[in-house]
Amino acid sequence: MLRYVTTNEGKVREAREYIECEQFEYDYTEIQSSDIGTVAAHGAREAYREAGEPVLVDDAGLFVDALEGFPGPYSSYVEDTLGIERVQRLVAEEETRRAAFRCVLAYCDGEDFAASPDPVDRENRALAAAGDEDESGAGVPVKLFEGTVRGRIVPPRGEGGFGYDPIFEHEGTTMAEMGVDEKNAISHRGRALAKFGEWYHERSE
Repeated sequence: MLRYVTTNEGKVREAREYIECEQFEYDYTEIQSSDIGTVAAHGAREAYREAGEPVLVDDAGLFVDALEGFPGPYSSYVEDTLGIERVQRLVAEEETRRAAFRCVLAYCDGEDFAASPDPVDRENRALAAAGDEDESGAGVPVKLFEGTVRGRIVPPRGEGGFGYDPIFEHEGTTMAEMGVDEKNAISHRGRALAKFGEWYHERSE
């Protein structure tokens, strides 16, 4: 059974629109990296060793164009320390308010598979060199799937969602103003799940 590694039941409900999975609450080590794919890949390897079954780990962030991608992989920390309203005010001073939510899903089942797209192979080599290895000394293969939704940063609107949803506007509506179904239909996580689901079902046939 595929285990979705998260403490957030909402993520599991969204994932079940694309795949059959069970929630696996495991507090894996969240390494510091400027790349969310690297963070997710490390978490997937660690969670797989703990579960002994196929696992799926996600990492996501808000990437603001004018801030050169900040807060990116540090989005949760920035939300907790600065708050979303201060982020919005910071972006309001810039010429452009374009931004994107990005999500990377990392899949690991201990088996080998084609290292594509290219970032998967690149991350495997980089992490293995850094000591992220299995007991045999070889890096455990991880496959990555990315989803992105573009928008812009605006003053907070809406009562729904969580995190940066009130300040992230997509096609005239903030994520916090959207219903659950509407948000899931365009979400960065949903887009990554759609890619993963297609690959996973084909691989299982």
